[in-house]
Amino acid sequence: MRSKPPTQPPGARPPGTRPTGDRPNTGRPYPDRPQTPRPSGDRPAAPRDGRDAKPPGRAGFTPRQATPAPSARDETRPKPTARDRNSGPRPSRPPERSEQRGPRSSAPARVLGQPAPAPAPAPLPEPRPILRAPEQPAAPAPARTSGRGEAPRGSVWLHGTHAVAAALANPNRRLKRLLLTEEAEAALLERTPQPWPLVPERTQRAKLDTLLGRDTVHQGVALLADLLSPPPLATVLERPGPVLVLDQVTDPRNVGAVLRSAAAFGVAAVFMQERNSPDETGVLAKAASGALETVPLLRAVNLARTLAVLKAAGFWVVGLDAGGATLRGGPLRERRVALVLGAEGSGLRRLTRETCDELAGLAMPGGMESLNVSAAATVALYELVRE
Repeated sequence: MRSKPPTQPPGARPPGTRPTGDRPNTGRPYPDRPQTPRPSGDRPAAPRDGRDAKPPGRAGFTPRQATPAPSARDETRPKPTARDRNSGPRPSRPPERSEQRGPRSSAPARVLGQPAPAPAPAPLPEPRPILRAPEQPAAPAPARTSGRGEAPRGSVWLHGTHAVAAALANPNRRLKRLLLTEEAEAALLERTPQPWPLVPERTQRAKLDTLLGRDTVHQGVALLADLLSPPPLATVLERPGPVLVLDQVTDPRNVGAVLRSAAAFGVAAVFMQERNSPDETGVLAKAASGALETVPLLRAVNLARTLAVLKAAGFWVVGLDAGGATLRGGPLRERRVALVLGAEGSGLRRLTRETCDELAGLAMPGGMESLNVSAAATVALYELVRE
């Protein structure tokens, strides 16, 4: 008895044939290319339209293992689709720091049935020295002289024939070194005969140029000596003659020229402010031309108080100012005068001007407004001492 073929529901197509008509729910016809049967183990092709894609989380869906991403050089492999990327388990996250993993061991692989080979002994670390060897210091650079006549603290380099000769004759000056050229020694002997307080050292002019500076007019002689100690004020006031007070005169050459004029006109002492005034240097001594050793140079912290002390000692304080009356030496002949000179340019300060007993100016028929402070001191001193 022959069996009947199985009946198919109406509208079903025989196996191996392609459907005809339009796709359901799309309104588009099926493609005309023949349908190639799919192997049983292959993954279904990705849908062309996302509307009929199967949700990845529906029941019965088994994700496949993620395929490795193709390298940059492998251009023949197809790029994974969105469905391929979403399916499959996520790869494990690599460790954050690869440095935590130790280096691979270079020991040979273990063979079954044989004992494991003994590991190679680790190399012993190099012994650390107990005491660190001292580093060899670099070779010191050759000493360079600044060329400004810099002396040790508390001393000064004096230069010039007149300044050095006066310092050699001053018993209050403590001397250390005397450098002379052959020509300068003969010139110094004419002014100050031997014996000298110290033995001179013969040197070359080039060495003095390096020591004092090439612009210094040292005349081939240099003397290293200690700074002078100022005498007491009571001793200074016992000396005859007027007194000069410098109100913030900062140029050492002007101070030296004032000292030279003070020595020429018999001044008892010169007062300067502690601040805003030059130190005792070779330039100042050279400009004074030996007067630094004979005229006392005192420094005051407060110049107004110093003027008050001079007033109490019987001095008549006269401030040299262009706005005052003309200075006349006749009316001041019976008085002991303390002449005050202001700084170059600014003149007397307000407090100093108010402390003076009177202000006086110089007679200048030529119409000049002012003179250099050293020239003004010379003219004023001549006016005070002339008969």
